[in-house]
Amino acid sequence: MRVAIVGLGGSYADYVAARIRSETFDEVWGINCIGAIIHVDKTFMMDPVSRFLDTENAGLQTGIANEFLKKNKKPIYTCELDKRVKNLKLYPLEEVIKSTNLCYFNNTVPYAIAFAIHSNVTSICLYGIDYTYKDNLYMAESGRACTEFWCAIAVSKGIKVEVANRSGLLDTNVPDNEKLYGYHRLKDPLVQKLDQTGLLITKQSEIAPPEPIDNKPILFGRHDIQKLNGVDNHVSN
Repeated sequence: MRVAIVGLGGSYADYVAARIRSETFDEVWGINCIGAIIHVDKTFMMDPVSRFLDTENAGLQTGIANEFLKKNKKPIYTCELDKRVKNLKLYPLEEVIKSTNLCYFNNTVPYAIAFAIHSNVTSICLYGIDYTYKDNLYMAESGRACTEFWCAIAVSKGIKVEVANRSGLLDTNVPDNEKLYGYHRLKDPLVQKLDQTGLLITKQSEIAPPEPIDNKPILFGRHDIQKLNGVDNHVSN
């Protein structure tokens, strides 16, 4: 099962782009109130919902969270039930801890990843999971560390983990020639690439430039441009 986990960070835009490209997921799991904006099959909201209903502690998210909690019809996994909100489910903490033999959760996203591991998914795609909190660097760093830990656990169990291109998680948005510290200072940096045999490390100079995309329609303004034999053929929408 291929699952998308979508949060509220800026790389959420990559999820939108993926859907526009017709990418599909067996399920979409939302973090907190993202379900007010996109369709989600499950939500993970590990703060008690009373935080959103009874206080302003969530700041600007308070309003959209209230809207989501009132309209949502899909399961919401959380730490405490509240009669005011339908479809709340207690997160199966003991079961997840027993199946993973791990207990390290300092923000909501790791709970979702651990649940995916517990559920034996085959692929996890992370969008909007960025940890770019300018006003709370400690929370950003500790939260990212915990999430990356669970990503590593997923990979160790044979689960494919994909991260949104513009996200800093797992250094995904770092240029290829800067990902390997130390080697990035060389005149010809080492870079990683994937081929049919797996992950390889090679010199940047030895990587061939990408081949041009031929015979594939490109959406451009009000027309689709189809390149056939090097000639641009415009097709009206």
